[in-house]
Amino acid sequence: PDAALDRISEILDGVESGASGDPRVVFDLYRLAADLMIEGGQVEQAAQIIARLAGFAAQFRSVLHIDPAPIFAEAAALLEDTGQLREARDVLQQLLAEQRAGARPPEVTERTLADLARVSDKLGQPMPETAMAPDIGDPTRGETGGFHEVDVYYATDRARSGKPEPAEFYGGGRGELELGVATVTIPEQHTPGVVEAPSIWRLEFRADPARHVVLQSVTPLDPDSFYGRLQSEFEEVPEREAFVFIHGYNVRFDQAARRAAQIAFDMNYAGVPILYSWPSRGSTVGYVADTAVVRLSGRRLSRFLEELAQRSGAETIHIVAHSMGNRALTDALELMALRLGQSVGDPPVFGQVLFAAPDVDAGLFAEMLPTIRPLAQRLTLYASEEDWALAASRKLHGNALRAGMGGDFTLTNPAIDSIDMSELGDDMLAHSYFADDSSALADMMTLFWQNTDPVGRCGLTRRGDDAADLPVWHYDRGICADRQLIDVLAHLRQANVSSLDEARAVLGRTVVDAALAEKLEQVVTAIVGN
Repeated sequence: PDAALDRISEILDGVESGASGDPRVVFDLYRLAADLMIEGGQVEQAAQIIARLAGFAAQFRSVLHIDPAPIFAEAAALLEDTGQLREARDVLQQLLAEQRAGARPPEVTERTLADLARVSDKLGQPMPETAMAPDIGDPTRGETGGFHEVDVYYATDRARSGKPEPAEFYGGGRGELELGVATVTIPEQHTPGVVEAPSIWRLEFRADPARHVVLQSVTPLDPDSFYGRLQSEFEEVPEREAFVFIHGYNVRFDQAARRAAQIAFDMNYAGVPILYSWPSRGSTVGYVADTAVVRLSGRRLSRFLEELAQRSGAETIHIVAHSMGNRALTDALELMALRLGQSVGDPPVFGQVLFAAPDVDAGLFAEMLPTIRPLAQRLTLYASEEDWALAASRKLHGNALRAGMGGDFTLTNPAIDSIDMSELGDDMLAHSYFADDSSALADMMTLFWQNTDPVGRCGLTRRGDDAADLPVWHYDRGICADRQLIDVLAHLRQANVSSLDEARAVLGRTVVDAALAEKLEQVVTAIVGN
């Protein structure tokens, strides 16, 4: 621990002296230093670091996507326990301002007010006047609230943190499998493909449900209540359908819930989004810890998926896994196929299974595919040669190719459709392209709706000239009118169209621009057929 603290200090001194530093890594190093100090009995100094860390999280909201409120609360408790009462009082005032600006429920701010009153009494000082101001609520809500609510059903083998805040309800430690519902709000002025978060450059200092994607509540449920509530979701909708999302490395529970809600909302998904969240540390310095736990989660995921198929009431269940989450999924599906004795020709248990940027050894992935294939209608691989995280993982694994690598390394196998999505790798790490770009969402919607072969999907062209070779399909950006296509696909599905004439009628009602309608008709024709 002492050597680790010395090394952390050297790195952070370099950042402060002018060297470039990624705020995510800086945050994680400070967090690690504080944890090491607490373990070593240096709680007083750790409390001061955590207080500064909360301010850092508030400053870099748009990069870190971390709610500063729980960090302020942790710092205040440690400062009070170590007798640093003035500092604790200051931090509690910052926490109260954070909670009020974020439209937290009254019971949350009442707890903070009680803590502030207790610390003020210990200091022999009156309550601050600003703290006594009544909670006004969120002025942006209006009659409609300024946002939409999405219920994300979840299963997780994360341990509870003991903290009441939704964003901190589950931590990065291992626990037993729990089920529940997470409610996420999506702002009315939402940009498809984006998980909006506060940005200091837009002078947004706290999460606002009318502007940002916010995890509002986490409600654990016993299995009977979970499956009973899930079954009720399908009582009044024609699509008895759900999709399961499994997140990747360096993802916290709240981030995963918000991502699952964003994917469902952006696809105008009529089914039910379900999240499986394994105990990722949610830290850039936690890669090795994540690799150690994800395989254990694969065993639990396997049992959950089997029970979900039996008890959910859904007629079709799709699965989307991202990055390291594919390690859990491939293990889960292989175990499930062997347990069920699933073989070619048996009715598939699942609809579409999408492996997005899988951080899995390419050779192992190929060996598992024949066993997994009979479980699904179709298997799809989304790969990218622009994926920085997979390139780093390849180095960490002795230059072994990763299954999600694209370009010349794109994996091909008779059991799976291989899609090179390299043109969508335009975020900073090019590692969330499958959900950050609406083009990939349109492709997912097409798969969910019609199980369409790549030859009939928009924007995909076959790479290579030899028809005897297994194809790699390349996504060409700019061919599809992506956001409009998503809206049209949603309307087509809701209308339950079964012919091109019915599809044209829906296009006529939903698309005003004649040139756009003609372009979309060509896409829809390929999907629906004649």
